[in-house]
Amino acid sequence: MNQSRNKPLTLAIAAAIAATSGAPGMVFAQGAVEEIVVTARQREEALQDVPASITVLTARDLERAGVERAADFVKLTPGVSMVNAAEVGDTQVNIRGINGARDAENSFAFIVDGILQTNTAAFNREYTNLQQIEILKGPQSALYGRNAAAGAIIVTTEKPGDEFEARLKGSVAEDSTYYGNAYLAGPLGNTAGWSVDGVWRESDGYYSNSFTGDDSVDDFEDWAVNGRFVWDPTDELSVDVKASYGEVDASAISFNAAFALPGFAGIGLPGGEKWFEDVNDHDFEFQNNIDPQNDQESKSLSVKVDYDMDWATMTAWTFYSDIDNSFSADGTSGAFGFFNDDPTCEQTVSDQFNAGVVLPAPQILAPTPEDSLFGPYTPTACDGTQYQERNQDDFSAEIRFASPGDQRLRWLAGGYFLTLEREVGVNLGVDTGNGVTESLYVPQGNPNWTESLVWDEFDTDVWAVFGQLAYDVIPTVEAALALRYDVEDREVNNKVPAGITTVYVPDGAGGANLGFDQGFPLNPGQVFTDPFNSELPSKKESWDKLQPKVSLRWDINYEWTAYTSWGVGFKSGGFNNSGSQATVDLFYNGLLGNPDDPQSQFYNPVFIQDEFDEETSSAFEIGVKSELMDGRLSLEGAYYYTKVDDMQFFEFLVGPFGLLRTVSNIDEVEIQGFEVGANWAATDWFSLSAGFNYTDSEIQDNSSRPQTEGNESPYTPEYNGNLAALFDYPIGRSGLDLIAGVYYTLVGPTWFHTVQGSQRTLFDLGFPGLGVADYGGTERDDYYTIDLRLGVEGDNWSAVIYGTNITDEDYLEEVIPAPEFGGSFVHVGTKDRWGLEVSYRF
Repeated sequence: MNQSRNKPLTLAIAAAIAATSGAPGMVFAQGAVEEIVVTARQREEALQDVPASITVLTARDLERAGVERAADFVKLTPGVSMVNAAEVGDTQVNIRGINGARDAENSFAFIVDGILQTNTAAFNREYTNLQQIEILKGPQSALYGRNAAAGAIIVTTEKPGDEFEARLKGSVAEDSTYYGNAYLAGPLGNTAGWSVDGVWRESDGYYSNSFTGDDSVDDFEDWAVNGRFVWDPTDELSVDVKASYGEVDASAISFNAAFALPGFAGIGLPGGEKWFEDVNDHDFEFQNNIDPQNDQESKSLSVKVDYDMDWATMTAWTFYSDIDNSFSADGTSGAFGFFNDDPTCEQTVSDQFNAGVVLPAPQILAPTPEDSLFGPYTPTACDGTQYQERNQDDFSAEIRFASPGDQRLRWLAGGYFLTLEREVGVNLGVDTGNGVTESLYVPQGNPNWTESLVWDEFDTDVWAVFGQLAYDVIPTVEAALALRYDVEDREVNNKVPAGITTVYVPDGAGGANLGFDQGFPLNPGQVFTDPFNSELPSKKESWDKLQPKVSLRWDINYEWTAYTSWGVGFKSGGFNNSGSQATVDLFYNGLLGNPDDPQSQFYNPVFIQDEFDEETSSAFEIGVKSELMDGRLSLEGAYYYTKVDDMQFFEFLVGPFGLLRTVSNIDEVEIQGFEVGANWAATDWFSLSAGFNYTDSEIQDNSSRPQTEGNESPYTPEYNGNLAALFDYPIGRSGLDLIAGVYYTLVGPTWFHTVQGSQRTLFDLGFPGLGVADYGGTERDDYYTIDLRLGVEGDNWSAVIYGTNITDEDYLEEVIPAPEFGGSFVHVGTKDRWGLEVSYRF
């Protein structure tokens, strides 16, 4: 897949925006820009008065841009990027160089209608009845606590009003893509109101499976129902109750493998050049014999109470969430030959060879498994299967008191509590030709029995107290101090059955070829238990952190405001699946780092522990904001510097043990950058918006992989930018408006792993001198997309033709290097898609 380089365009955009000195709240209004009110500091304030970088999308902006899911508004936000490739509940959001870690926690606070939501799977969903979205950049831990080190995303939805209202919206697009949303709302007497809405989406996806002929690569279907009841018995008291239920039925793990083994590329194998390819040049083909399946069920209930006591407003809420997420897919074990002696593996290889099936290079399909060369996700049964679960239910509550906002000294104080249970499991099963059994443990003697397993239950309790003071030193200068103290208690209990030995994994019958005469347990960590192959022990740990933030705002004059801030971010430590450290030490460090092996000099040890450390950050920012030309032009610019200690980073490990997902710590990362942009309402019917962010990151210290020091922070685009041109032009005296929007999004080069150079792999054990990988070609190239919307709008209806990625730009969604495997798992981006959207208001 070839990429176009856009650096000249990037520099032109940066220069043009820098000349205007700022970055806006991305408010796509027509005519004069109205004052935007935000709740970033847990009270209503004018956007201009908040000493922070905030992107604000109003209801009109969101409607015009066709925002329906998280990716839709993230791409409108400079300094923020998002990856959603593995499955629907696995979303990586990077804000100014700080990324959430898979199997850990987000790095941003996610607040919906004033309520903090902690489940990482809750973010990537359908968004309906949107009123406003605020994206804060920089540490917000002093107010929102744990996991708000990178920022906060605040979503506000529309409350039911005092009149009956009904809305319908639907769309149809290419690839059998359909969407529908219905909304009803009305009053109940004079003091209450209700609303209910339903949403549904279905698509065959952009890609198909060349082996099965099915649209089962990235197909997607979901639906959800949301209800709301608001009661205002007095002018001082308000009660807000919300409930939701939703389901997702989609594909998962739509990856290919791109190899990084230059030694293999030079030995004359057919298609040998594919052993060493730039990930951006990969030609995607999907041939897996297992239909990938991702299922999610989500339930939530919340109650929020606001009470104005004159001297302060009390806000109290409780929130319950239960999200069950699982997926099944083809395995990645063919390259290691675990199942070469399995009858189903042997039969499928023979049948497919005789049928003339050809595997994508550099793979080779021969008459027998032993003579074949497999990557992951092949049409044979030799890969095995994978089944994974990530289920979480949590209950949280908060109470806070806030002073009136019109006094010189403004204060806020409160407390917070959270308890959650999370279950995480990864099952490697034998492909017996019967599909995937949706269970984390399947006993031997059954179809698709389990050969390798990690399975744990994680319990977490959190409590916190917080407060804020904001003081007008003089009428034009505000000084503010926010402070929060979090305590987090965690426990992990292993659920892998003891006393079970494998048939094929890791090598030979029960591991006999590696010297395990007693047989090999389901979890490699059980090798080191006493007695052998007994239960893995439970673990407990506590973390706590004081998180301050100070800021200073200066109203230079009526049009210009300057600010500076410094704050501390915090993410608690936690536990990997039990047995992770033993697995890595046994199969990576013990084999590749064996001092008796002369090739061990080319190996860089991997230090993975069952417990990972807390992540802390210290961030400084200085910026300016302005409103010029009677509010028709808004500008904003900021410089930021962040030092992150023990940055949490996800690693996907593949080897003779099967699959392993772990979180490690990068000891020290330095990040700095700038963000600029502008918003100009040129006329009553035409506006322009632009934003640009540049981030420079460097790994200063990394004891997990020492050879990576000096590399860039993973999942951090070097730059990203946005341009938008919006039209809302009256069509004569018809009462209709011609509406149009063009949205240009630019994403810079991105590394996805700390390893960005050479690494010895497991293949070097069998082919000494050939199995050293070069990961210099795993950086994703920069890319751009252009979206277009064109239509007609009446008083209560609209019809819009829309196109996404209309130039059909080739790009990668994600690259997941597996350094000891000798390659990367790569996920292709979207194609162009055209559709028609209609809406009607009653």
